[in-house]
Amino acid sequence: MKFGSVCSGIEAASVALQPLGYNAVWFSETADFPSRLLKEKYPLVSNYGDMCNLPELIKSEKILSPDVLCGGTPCQAFSLAGWKQGLDDSRGQLTLKFIEIADAIDDKRKNQGKEPSIILWENVEGVLKDKTNAFGVFIAGLAGLNKEISIKKWSPAGVLYGTTRNIAWRVLDAKYFGLPQQRKRLFVVATDKKQDPAAILFEKSKYSEKLFNYKQLYTNNIKKQRVALSPIGDNQAQGFVKIKNIQKNKIEVFREYTDCLYTAYGTKWNGNAAAYNGSLYISQNDRVRRFTPMECEKLMGFPENYTNIPKNRDTNRYQSLGNSWAIPVISWIGKSIIDNKNTLLEKIKIQPVLSNEQFELIQFNDDFIQVDADNYINTSLTSNNPIKGDLFSVIQISAREKFYLSTKGSEGILRRKNERGIKMNDRLELLFTINGGANAEEYKGKTHNGTVENKNPKNNQKTPYL
Repeated sequence: MKFGSVCSGIEAASVALQPLGYNAVWFSETADFPSRLLKEKYPLVSNYGDMCNLPELIKSEKILSPDVLCGGTPCQAFSLAGWKQGLDDSRGQLTLKFIEIADAIDDKRKNQGKEPSIILWENVEGVLKDKTNAFGVFIAGLAGLNKEISIKKWSPAGVLYGTTRNIAWRVLDAKYFGLPQQRKRLFVVATDKKQDPAAILFEKSKYSEKLFNYKQLYTNNIKKQRVALSPIGDNQAQGFVKIKNIQKNKIEVFREYTDCLYTAYGTKWNGNAAAYNGSLYISQNDRVRRFTPMECEKLMGFPENYTNIPKNRDTNRYQSLGNSWAIPVISWIGKSIIDNKNTLLEKIKIQPVLSNEQFELIQFNDDFIQVDADNYINTSLTSNNPIKGDLFSVIQISAREKFYLSTKGSEGILRRKNERGIKMNDRLELLFTINGGANAEEYKGKTHNGTVENKNPKNNQKTPYL
């Protein structure tokens, strides 16, 4: 299975798909750091830069027309009619250019006597709620329709049977694929009219599986606890507060999984919700710090130091990882492509939301959809075999001092919390109050469940503790 990658980034596709037998034949990436990483990691695969050049390269057979096309373009809504007439939009029609690349590949493959390619496209789930109907424009163009599909509300999963391609889409969450990170992303699989993309993206299940409440895989229940601020000998798991001794270091996490890792984590890591719920912090020996780039690699499923290339900056690594794909999710889809790529179309017997002589559109609004007396299809955020991630498994003990929260940083977060009346994780607030460990000696061996006066003269308020 040969694949081409657009908006390649740091090539999560290669990391996920190569172990399954896929081979990258070309990349398309323009940003400096990802491009340097591609050259370092994949010196034998050409990076053709701007994806807008790909259609002509494909038509002229200067690059191969692969079995699979994958990418995650910025999703903007444009007029399909305007695109088909060659409208030059100043914003750049990258999403519609993606369709043009797919069409060029399939035209060339048809001339070569090959089956059409399989298409894998990824985006944030918010595209389903885009006010300009970006998703309706995209899948209509991919399916070969002349105008966009417009409906009141897009569901998190569905199928479109079009004129040139069949399309399935589904939102999947990485935290059910073995990563301790809540990362919901929309995945679209498109195939030839004879093939069944639903067989790739949706699993069949029995009634007993329908009863499985996968959302209970994680607890994240808030329970007030009395926890000592001191090194520990035995591992502790006390409801929402979880503490382990790792290589003689006391490691504390504030949730069982993190919020979605974002691109600005390296520069604005103390300015969003994670500064208050603790999901993108850990405590090491009672000092709060952010996750290191290596830990973020693990949060995404990459090998350790994958982004640690010469002349890198931590901000480059954070940004490229935040823009990338969760490896286990792509691996799951890649394996399903191999297993089901030759499955002939069998339309799902559910009443379409919209239909005419050109297409049929089916939407799924439940986690499990009954298709006959005994069988269901899984359209939920997880596969039939959800896997719980372990946040402690990503911990790197040798974190540099720069990743620890400073006294000034602690003060700033607490000040904003108090000024704006923001609710904060109580345990995290206790650690912020002692200034990231600056006064930790005073608290060692003690437990707290009332209020303790803040020793910082600039903020002499009493703070509630666990």
